[in-house]
Amino acid sequence: MKKTGVIGIVLKVGRERVEKVQSLLSDYGDIIVGRMGIPDKTTGINTISLIVNGDTEKISALCGKLGRIEEVNVKSALISVETD
Repeated sequence: MKKTGVIGIVLKVGRERVEKVQSLLSDYGDIIVGRMGIPDKTTGINTISLIVNGDTEKISALCGKLGRIEEVNVKSALISVETD
C-alpha cells in the first residue's frame, strides 16, 4: 500500500551538507510530488518541506538517509492511500 505525507527537513547551511541532501532528494525524486525550500540567511538554517507518495520502505529509507547526515533533522507524517 502506498503512503502519502509530508517530510520536514531542517538543516544548518554548509556546502557539503546541502549537496548531500540535494543528492538524496534527486535519488528519490520518483516519490517526491512537491518541494518547497526556505533559506534563512540570518540564522544559517534551511527548511525544506516535501510532499511524498510512495511505498513505506522507500519513504523510510529517504528519511533514514537524510537523518544520518550531521546537523540535519527530519520528521515525517504519513497516511495510507488506496490506489487503483
